Amino acid sequence: MLLNNLGVGDTKLGIVNAVIEIPKGGRNKYEYDEELGAIRLDRILSSPIFYPTDYGFIPQTLADDDDHLDILVITESPSFPGCILKARVIGALRMTDEKGLDYKILAVVENDPRMAGVFNIQDLNEHLLKEINHFFDDYKTLEDNKFSNVEGWENREFALKEIGRCFQSYQDKNK
Repeated sequence: MLLNNLGVGDTKLGIVNAVIEIPKGGRNKYEYDEELGAIRLDRILSSPIFYPTDYGFIPQTLADDDDHLDILVITESPSFPGCILKARVIGALRMTDEKGLDYKILAVVENDPRMAGVFNIQDLNEHLLKEINHFFDDYKTLEDNKFSNVEGWENREFALKEIGRCFQSYQDKNK
């Protein structure tokens, strides 16, 4: 599964490509391996907790942790590892972990009619945001030498700027 030709998406419209590594409800932590061009099992979560959304990355981005920029895609039904979704950006989760500051872009599936009116983080049910906070506060608790702390939510405008910044970092590294 080579992703070399898959672009970031249309950031002017706030629509990005999301490559899903972990489906909603999963405990297996899959990661895209650039060298192999495939998704591999990285680890199984140590805590009895599951991903509250589909989880993956935005191609052609480079975040501060030297990995693609992470994305959480809200969906009613889980997709599968390697699935590519068109996702409408609505915000970002700001957190820190053992590698430093780590943003997670929050999005909805662009062509899901249930999400037709969701364009910013304030359009979501507050309980869902609490579930996501809880997951990222606790998912590394039982792992040695790992931690995570949720610091809050950012709006759509901030999230789009972060995607642009990470896209530029990717471009600079790959000149």
